Amino acid sequence: MKILRDNCGRPGPAENGFTLVDVMIGTLVMGVVVAALGTGITFAVGLARVNSQTLRATQILTEKMDLIRAASWIQITNGYSFIPRNFTSSFYNAGSTNAVVYDGLVTIANTGATESYASNLKQVTVTVTWTSANISRSRSATTFVSPYGIQNYSY
Repeated sequence: MKILRDNCGRPGPAENGFTLVDVMIGTLVMGVVVAALGTGITFAVGLARVNSQTLRATQILTEKMDLIRAASWIQITNGYSFIPRNFTSSFYNAGSTNAVVYDGLVTIANTGATESYASNLKQVTVTVTWTSANISRSRSATTFVSPYGIQNYSY
């Protein structure tokens, strides 16, 4: 058996392996990419949680506004007996045992208008507040109600 001299010598340029510097730079680049992906995924999950809580607040506001729009003028102007001034609602995130508690406030006030119909017009504001990730959040909706509103057309 004969050994060829070309295979026993020093490797040529096409046969060189990675140096320690190459491996360290590659590891650093991969570490930065993995850290960026992890941060992005964490941010996206947090944003999705806040969006679901905001959507629930919007649903609560819509529910209360529908109740107000369907109420008669007497029910609205008779204090807060039909529509409670303060209310609470809970929301459980998927996979969580902690509920987000929404505190609500309904305000019925005069509009401050000076027109002749000002006595037949009320401004109703519904505000929902909740705490998420130690940040207080709030959403509100406002509508005007008159004695000749939608309640005369609903069955």
